Amino acid sequence: MRPALVVIDLIKGNKPFFNEEHLQIIPRVRRVIDELRNFSVPIIFANDSYPENDWLFNFMKKHAVRGTEEVEVIEELGVMEGDIIVEKRRFSAFFRTDLDITLRELGVDTVVLAGINTHVCVLSTAFDAISNDFRVILLKDCCASHTREVHEFVVNRFRGLPAFQVMGSEEFLESVRGKC
Repeated sequence: MRPALVVIDLIKGNKPFFNEEHLQIIPRVRRVIDELRNFSVPIIFANDSYPENDWLFNFMKKHAVRGTEEVEVIEELGVMEGDIIVEKRRFSAFFRTDLDITLRELGVDTVVLAGINTHVCVLSTAFDAISNDFRVILLKDCCASHTREVHEFVVNRFRGLPAFQVMGSEEFLESVRGKC
């Protein structure tokens, strides 16, 4: 396994919409980031980043406008030099971005997912990762939706799909420690 962590949409522009479910994952995501850095696992932040008049703003509140601090990763996650930022305009971190080629250049075969929202952007990214021939690990305690019920539905519904593994962050970190 040659993993990369992809953290989705934990940005300043989404912070006003964070609820308790979202807030609870932040320290766990940070712990995973910190530990994976010890093993030189690539850390990738896939962030909403929309043009001022993006078509999606017809259907959702304007946020994360490109060129503003709203597209920056929240400070609690401690972005460091060497981390990779992918600006995304749609739900999937793969859609019209360089994520696929970036992962291939890094020799990655497994996309490890954390972030928000499990039922939209995380799931869209998971499906596109599999469609691009990457194995997926969804860290169930490092993802959240607007309610715990929605998050749990997605986690339980898609557990066991081919190339789609669901596990807790500690279980994942143990597997990384065991291989390094």
